[in-house]
Amino acid sequence: MNFTRLRLAGFKTFVDATDAPIEPGLTGVVGPNGCGKSNLVEALRWVMGESSFKSLRASGMDDVIFAGNTSRPARNHAEVSLILDNSAGLAPAPFQNAAEIEVSRKISRGLGSSYRVNGREVRARDVQLLFADASSGARSPSMVGQGRIGEIINARPDQRRRILEEAAGIAGLHARRREAESRLEGAEANLARVEDVLVKLGERAEALKRQARSAERYRALTEEIRQAEAALLVARHRLEAEGALAAEAAEAKALAGVADAARAQGEAARAEAVAGHALGPAREASTQAEAALRKIAVTAGELEGEEARARKRLAELVQRLAQIERDGARESAMAADAATSLERIGAAIEALGPEAADDAAADEAARARLSETEAA
Repeated sequence: MNFTRLRLAGFKTFVDATDAPIEPGLTGVVGPNGCGKSNLVEALRWVMGESSFKSLRASGMDDVIFAGNTSRPARNHAEVSLILDNSAGLAPAPFQNAAEIEVSRKISRGLGSSYRVNGREVRARDVQLLFADASSGARSPSMVGQGRIGEIINARPDQRRRILEEAAGIAGLHARRREAESRLEGAEANLARVEDVLVKLGERAEALKRQARSAERYRALTEEIRQAEAALLVARHRLEAEGALAAEAAEAKALAGVADAARAQGEAARAEAVAGHALGPAREASTQAEAALRKIAVTAGELEGEEARARKRLAELVQRLAQIERDGARESAMAADAATSLERIGAAIEALGPEAADDAAADEAARARLSETEAA
């Protein structure tokens, strides 16, 4: 298989879609430093499955996407396609019948990259095996870079063997052998795991057998319990039937009592109707009695008021009488004192003569008038 064309879009400095033809013989790229010659080689290695961003002179795999400049915005995708000529039909299955093989790798910022061969999505491992069968690859000695000639001359025997294997076209077979060996090791590990699982399943089977025996005992006990419950239900049914008969007899008796009560209620209704006829005169008499009672109550209230006023007047009179008695006692005492004084004065007048007696009589008359005035 021969490389015929390399197409880049958004990869590093190649922001626009760019085709780099690879003609038969020797194809050279000439230009000053910084024009992107190394980017072409890195794009070729990247599309062939390079997974180390350090080998691409980047700090991360997203750095292979065009980061933008003062005049162009950054891109979010980068894609590189490599077209191979397979007119000789030397490609491995299932591509041996394709006259041309297009291998492309696309990366989206923050989402990782994907591979396609002739438009069909494949694994990175499939792309690496395809180029290994073509004695090439991202890290193949056939990719000779600056300083690699000295490394090949000074290579160790195992490294020279790798170069010879790629030159002989058996590198893909060795890669497939290593993959088969890794799968075989994985199968052996899986077999060991299966043996461990079988041991655990055997232990689990013993536990399940014990559980099965317990389940059999459980089913037997459940059957016995079900039979006992059935017998219990039959006995309860019998008791409930007897109770239903007793309830029916009690119901008949209660119905008879209800009939008697209905008859008694009818008689009471008739008595109530008779009493209702006699209730009119009684109500009229009751109304008259209530009117007389209200009249008596009004009269009693008036009499109680009169009694209260009489009692109040009596109390005032008793107080007045007591005051009069006290005043009479005081006047009697004063009269006694006056009589005593008059006797003394009369004796003195008699001793003084007739003129003194006339003056005394005049004074006595004046005092008598004063006493009458005070008594009034």
